[in-house]
Amino acid sequence: MIAGTLTRPVGFVLGGGGSLGASQVGMLQALAEQGVTPDVVVGTSVGALNGAVVAIDPAGAVDRLTRAWARMTRKAVFPGGLLAQAWTLRRTRTHLFPSAGLVAVMASFLRADTFFADLALPFGAVTTDLATAMPHVITTGPLLPALLASAAIPGIYAPVDYDGRRLCDGGVVASVPMRQALALGARSLVVLDNSFPGHLPPSPQTAADAVYYAAFVMMHTQAVLDAPIAAADAPVLYLPGPSLRRISPLDFTQTDSLISEAYAAARVFLEEVKITGPGLYGTPAG
Repeated sequence: MIAGTLTRPVGFVLGGGGSLGASQVGMLQALAEQGVTPDVVVGTSVGALNGAVVAIDPAGAVDRLTRAWARMTRKAVFPGGLLAQAWTLRRTRTHLFPSAGLVAVMASFLRADTFFADLALPFGAVTTDLATAMPHVITTGPLLPALLASAAIPGIYAPVDYDGRRLCDGGVVASVPMRQALALGARSLVVLDNSFPGHLPPSPQTAADAVYYAAFVMMHTQAVLDAPIAAADAPVLYLPGPSLRRISPLDFTQTDSLISEAYAAARVFLEEVKITGPGLYGTPAG
């Protein structure tokens, strides 16, 4: 079993990626079957939402996430058609969608009155501080607004004011927050990245698609650069994603296949990998 070869504390690192976050459910299932459990959880954007569920109930997270993802739709996360988007942009001049839909989705994953102190494991929600353009990791206070800030993609959702800071999506500066997990005490990392090696979403067809496409390219580049740095001092277990397909991060119709394919790929990888110390096991580069 691989579990005994990872130096503790083990940090689970969950990256962003919109609807592709469903793949993390399959990865978590494969990890649970191998007895790989986290001591600390850090997530960005949709990875923060999934990670919060893991931190609330590590043993029951896969079941809870499977049920929650089965109800996810594009209409729920991104409400309104093109006219509504145009009206929102004209009124706010900063974003295309109201946050109400995202708040409702998050409330289906966890109770709206949950605090970080209620979690079973230490958890960090990674955001970007707009005043400094630096990562800001939230580890205390009310959970829901922290998750909302972590997922507030510039141009898609409004920034969130939290504890005296104006925050937006952590994917801008730390899409796969490996360094942040190490800073919170992890000595081994298990990375659940939605930017599958070599994967790009389809060519953008809408303004929202274009924002996500640019973000996805940036996220993948960050991960390629950060993974070797993190692996210099710690084992970094970088799980593979599903087979390469051009799926938009706005497409919520592929949830079942993303979960099942990610599970299958992670299971094979975990059965074959051998951890011998610090280093990169698997890679975001493909």
